[in-house]
Amino acid sequence: MQFFLLGLAALVLALFLISGFTRANPAAMARQMRLAGGALALAAAAVFLVRGATGAAAALGALGTWLLGWGGGAPWGGSQTKSAGQMSSVTTEHLAMELDHDSGAMSGRVLKGMFAGRDLDTLKPAEVALLWHDCRFIDPQSAQLLEAYLDRIHPSWREDVSRGEREMRDGDGRMTPDEAYEILGLQPGASEDEIRRAHRDLMLKLHPDRGGSTYLAAQVNEAKDVLLDRT
Repeated sequence: MQFFLLGLAALVLALFLISGFTRANPAAMARQMRLAGGALALAAAAVFLVRGATGAAAALGALGTWLLGWGGGAPWGGSQTKSAGQMSSVTTEHLAMELDHDSGAMSGRVLKGMFAGRDLDTLKPAEVALLWHDCRFIDPQSAQLLEAYLDRIHPSWREDVSRGEREMRDGDGRMTPDEAYEILGLQPGASEDEIRRAHRDLMLKLHPDRGGSTYLAAQVNEAKDVLLDRT
């Protein structure tokens, strides 16, 4: 019973840490973990007390009261020392991210895609949003981390992305011809051969298999289709 309760507490705390890391309010994560751990410790203490294991109950009770902030010092008579600069890290297919527990600041490095090898803080918000576009369907875990990062550095990014997508679409939700010409770098009235050549040249640079952007490649393909339908 003792090992079961301790294992359950460890599992809940681990899941809490993983889910809290991807939320947009990482500064509150440490406090939430302490409160959850304190509640679990007190619950386990009550079970041990009923079973007559007063020693284990006292130890878990001291731990629970300390985590909940009811005691003045560390459990079992020790002195409480705050660990400065404590970090959590997570690695996904596209990112290697770190979270500073004290400040809630996030930092990271891009591992895959058109920005591979660059630190996130060297990217403009629009470039981070482009990376998010690439990740949201093929790597949801990376997309969640990027959402949390963008929420900190550019809180209005969701509105900006939605506005940009609306501006490049017509009433039926399709890309406008003007936007299609702009994406392909062509002048209105370009011939079919010019459209196909511009599309081919851009795809050689942007294709995901060559380290390009999945999102931009899709935009180039759609631009070609829109213009070819007109010709």
